Amino acid sequence: MHNQTPADDRSPSPLSLTRDTQKHTVGGLYANYVLGVLFFVYIFNFIDRQILAILLQPIKDDLQISDTKMGFLTGFAFAAFYTVAGLPLARIADRWVRRSLIAISLVTWSVMTAASGLARGFTDLALARIGVGIGEAGATPSAHSLIADYFPPEKRATAFAVYASGIYVGVGLGFWIGGWINDAYGWRMAFFVVGLPGILMALIVRFTVREPPRGLSDHVAEKAQEHSMREVGRFFLTLPAARNASLAGGFHAFVGYGLGAWLPAFFIRVHAMTPGSLGRWMSWITALGGIIGAFAGGWIADRWVRSNPRARPYVGLIGALLSVPPLFFALLLADTEIALLALLPYNIATTLWLGPTIAMIQDLVPPSMRATASAVFLFIVTIIGLGAGPQVIGILNDLIGTKDAIRYSLLSMAILMNVIAAWFFWKTAVTLARDLEAKKRLGEVASSQ
Repeated sequence: MHNQTPADDRSPSPLSLTRDTQKHTVGGLYANYVLGVLFFVYIFNFIDRQILAILLQPIKDDLQISDTKMGFLTGFAFAAFYTVAGLPLARIADRWVRRSLIAISLVTWSVMTAASGLARGFTDLALARIGVGIGEAGATPSAHSLIADYFPPEKRATAFAVYASGIYVGVGLGFWIGGWINDAYGWRMAFFVVGLPGILMALIVRFTVREPPRGLSDHVAEKAQEHSMREVGRFFLTLPAARNASLAGGFHAFVGYGLGAWLPAFFIRVHAMTPGSLGRWMSWITALGGIIGAFAGGWIADRWVRSNPRARPYVGLIGALLSVPPLFFALLLADTEIALLALLPYNIATTLWLGPTIAMIQDLVPPSMRATASAVFLFIVTIIGLGAGPQVIGILNDLIGTKDAIRYSLLSMAILMNVIAAWFFWKTAVTLARDLEAKKRLGEVASSQ
């Protein structure tokens, strides 16, 4: 390990740690304010990331793009650059001012979202989506690290669940705003409207969020250390629980991102809905289900873990299995309204894993590795989930080639990938207690050097 420390990120002395603890108030009012700001940042993140889904069919018709190419735009075009850029940006976050990195990232992806409305063809739109992916890559690892410093271990699953629920509020707002503006003014205007307000949010982050000492909520004045990306990756991947939790999240996210990208097209093609009417339905279903599920998963895990150290992966396992039955109704019923309503219990079940799993990842590594470890986790989850999910379903749609091909592509992938995810959550539980001790041994080695 390298022990050189940047001047702006020196480890606090025990006395300064006490003063900083009073200033930042771990788990207190200001910590909750920071969590609220980051929650709104995540809403902007997912409005801009997922608005393409509700606009997929109008864009496809206007620009004459195949399902395979649309799958690339909604998945791999974003995911590849999001994950590759995420690793070096997370390394910066572990060394630099995290709130400033979040603000810069927010400006970048907001501008690139607005630029998507200027696209004249597949290549233009692909480049804009790549820009959104690079911009968003710097936000979540930094936010995970900040939240872990502001909230103690016994409250982290709930705090991360609150943060993660921003996903579903953002997706829901994207469906509603995107569908409404598309019907009234066209798909290009939708990108302009949702993209530009993010610049104001970036100013709020930069000037109201304070940077806490690393390890603040762990009540230790950790000697700040620099870890190379290779060192963090090696340590992270030597932990079976970290590997298995990442794979569980990846296969579960395969279903979430795959359905998120293609469910709007399913209801437009099979049920003959317009983007506007579909957006009104899916906005509240996605937001309400996601908020209930994400918060419930974190709340249950933080209480269950007091009596069972394996509670967090068990919550993910249960959610993966419970999410399958509602999809049968949503994808097979002919009644449009009942099919849509079946997505509410699906969204509750499929979001239970988020808070507990993110908390596990943060607990498995020392504070000085948290942003980079989060990026490694997100790399695996995003490549499998966002990279492969929409792309594979788009390819299956073109291969089957019938009007309702999308129905069977979605259903088959949802069943298979959720079962695989449940198996990896179970494997995570087997080694979790032992793997949580590994960071202590790492600290003992570092202190002896």
